[in-house]
Amino acid sequence: MRTIWTNGCFDVIHAGHIAMLSYARSLGDRLVVGIDSDVRVKQLKGSSRPINDQAARETVLRAIRCVDDVIIFNNAAELRQSVINCEASLIVVGDDYMGRDVIGADIVPVTFFKRLPGLSSTWVVDALRL
Repeated sequence: MRTIWTNGCFDVIHAGHIAMLSYARSLGDRLVVGIDSDVRVKQLKGSSRPINDQAARETVLRAIRCVDDVIIFNNAAELRQSVINCEASLIVVGDDYMGRDVIGADIVPVTFFKRLPGLSSTWVVDALRL
């Protein structure tokens, strides 16, 4: 069984997320999605985030047909260990991570998903605050 791993905040799900998740799932037999805990999202994106708490984000992701499992992590060490524990064969991340450190890349290969232009949770959240 070929397990694919992807991870992110997944705070405000949009069409770009669905496209990436579908692409990732097409590369294997099982898709495991890691999500940043609420504490980690606040550290990475500021005190006003997440919009949706980790339980809500997990519920939404589990309802998406191509997602087989969801794991919440609090830090880089837990993220790395989750990649190991799920026995991932491949990591899929958005192409905005090209040239950046991808946690787990020393364990399994990484492939990049070409992001859909104009789609970003941060942009959506910022637009709603205007």
